[in-house]
Amino acid sequence: MTNFLSQFFYRKIHQTRFLKSVVAFFTLSFFLLSMLSLNAQNYSTKSGRAVKFYKEGSKQNNLLNYAEAEANLLKAIYIDSAFLEAYMLLGDVYSASGKFAKATEVYQNVIDLNPEKYPEVFFFAGLAYYKLENYEKVIQHLTVFLSKSTKSAAREKRTLYLTECSHFALDAKKNPVSFKPVNLGENVNTTYDEYINAIRSDGLVLYFTGRDGKNSEKGGDDFYFSTRTDISHPWRKSQKVGPPVNTPGDEGALTITPDGRYLLFAGCHWQDGFGSCDIYASRISGTEIGNPVNLGSVINTPKWESQPSLSTDGRTLYFSGIRQGGCGNSDLWYSYLQDNGEWSIPQNLGEIINTEGSEMAPFIHPDGQTLYFSSDYQIGMGGMDLYVSKKDSTGNWGKPVNLGYPVNTAGDEINVVVSAAGDKAWISADKYGGYGGFDIFEFDLPPNVRPIPSTYVRGFVFDAKTQQPLEAYFSLIDLETGNEIVRSFSDKSSGEFLVCIPANRNYALNVSKEKYLFHSENFALEGSSNLLNPFQLNIALNPVVAGETMILRNVFFNTDQYSLKEESKVELKKLLDFIHQNPALTFEISGHTDNIGSVEYNNQLSEYRAKAVYDFLIKNNVEPVRLTFKGYGFSKPLCENDTLEGMAKNRRTEIKILDTTKQ
Repeated sequence: MTNFLSQFFYRKIHQTRFLKSVVAFFTLSFFLLSMLSLNAQNYSTKSGRAVKFYKEGSKQNNLLNYAEAEANLLKAIYIDSAFLEAYMLLGDVYSASGKFAKATEVYQNVIDLNPEKYPEVFFFAGLAYYKLENYEKVIQHLTVFLSKSTKSAAREKRTLYLTECSHFALDAKKNPVSFKPVNLGENVNTTYDEYINAIRSDGLVLYFTGRDGKNSEKGGDDFYFSTRTDISHPWRKSQKVGPPVNTPGDEGALTITPDGRYLLFAGCHWQDGFGSCDIYASRISGTEIGNPVNLGSVINTPKWESQPSLSTDGRTLYFSGIRQGGCGNSDLWYSYLQDNGEWSIPQNLGEIINTEGSEMAPFIHPDGQTLYFSSDYQIGMGGMDLYVSKKDSTGNWGKPVNLGYPVNTAGDEINVVVSAAGDKAWISADKYGGYGGFDIFEFDLPPNVRPIPSTYVRGFVFDAKTQQPLEAYFSLIDLETGNEIVRSFSDKSSGEFLVCIPANRNYALNVSKEKYLFHSENFALEGSSNLLNPFQLNIALNPVVAGETMILRNVFFNTDQYSLKEESKVELKKLLDFIHQNPALTFEISGHTDNIGSVEYNNQLSEYRAKAVYDFLIKNNVEPVRLTFKGYGFSKPLCENDTLEGMAKNRRTEIKILDTTKQ
């Protein structure tokens, strides 16, 4: 069996887009043709032979035998060249079989002969011209149709929509965005189809759906990944992700969390599933991938849920689903991971995003504010187009913006993946040449649809004494709001962790593990200078033993003052947790300064600052017997005081373990 989701997500949508147009034409024509067949006396011909061929053509059309239908209708028209009903039905046959240019010629015959008898001809002609991307003709014909009084409310709505899309397409083609897609090369793309799934936040690991050709006739779609050593280097030869994610069954729509620790994807018709397709997650540990876990009955229903995308903090899941309460066909939904570890009841993203058509392939950027998705009923070029929506200051999603032509075309553009920095994007397409079928391409994202730039922190956590890698908990906190942006664990086999950081904020990073002192870092990203130089950290955790010291890098004071700044409370709450979790420990709080000013001044300032921390801890129920404080001025520098960076590192607050047995 072929991979159901990759079929649905790409190939099936691409192929069935034509079938949907066939169904649309057939359905739209049905009532008109029924009226014609029920009232033979209303035929525009007096020829019984012409009517006979017309009826046979109608019969063959109903059986979807379009070649036979065409032959009979042409005979009817040959007998009577003014046979309006035969022209109308022949136009529908041509439209249903994808011969849109011929359809417009036939509809024009009706318009030339007697447009008042069947004003619907302007509507059907407009549809055919829309398929031909002749938007001027679409507008011309649909404008005439709107002036007629015989239209239904549903057809009027459709006409208005197609007219607006045509105006948009005309303008988009006159004002194309910069778009220069670059093929990822033969290590990723093959003569078969490759569909982009995800890029890790550091841009060094790519995931996609493809096939190796060995089982091409049976399907053989699987998840693959490719790596590179640097974003300027080419991709290495791709490899299969392998079991337990790749199975003989149906799975697709894979994504990776920004920290690189989890794969999310859809499994279809699995034994533990709740419906046709469910969302699953697998944890990555080193080179091992854990068994897929179903996200449960709150997320998954007896219907269809797929195409997951998880926010940077790991707490908000976006996905596409066909569920009760939606706006149309497939809608975009979101759910929060609650403090009790359960997912909240999914909420619809609302009518600003969702339409009566299909919305698919959500991609939430690491900035947490920018959502990319595809839709076949937002105003666009036709088929599935790609859009972006951004959250406003109140947390509401803004009106979607089309990514523009030629990123979007009259065909189907299904999904897009955007880099953390926001400047690069990846799509799958069969339009730009390549190795065969759908290939994966990289391109520069147009500036007007870029997200907030983000960078990342890569770290390695290890035991300071043994140098062995550690699986440690880490969290990234917005210092201004106190909100936790990311929480996760470093890899147990390598000690590696990856944190994505949106720009223009200040962050505290805390790394902790039981029986070790915690480690803190500060990242001030008020400008964009750090985006091209991601942070690389080697974090040595010291075991909890007497004499060990940890630096509180996120305790802040104003210059020459000793009142704690509000953003210090994030770190101090972390310290409180550590102290309460280790009731046998006693501590010294020490203050340190740079060398500006006298020895006496700096000794006093550093002691006042140490006491400010001491007072905070006492106020929050730490027993005074467990704490002492002291100011060391600039007598114990970490660096030379000859640079601003060195002076900043010397201005610090430290916690030293005095004893492991409380007095």
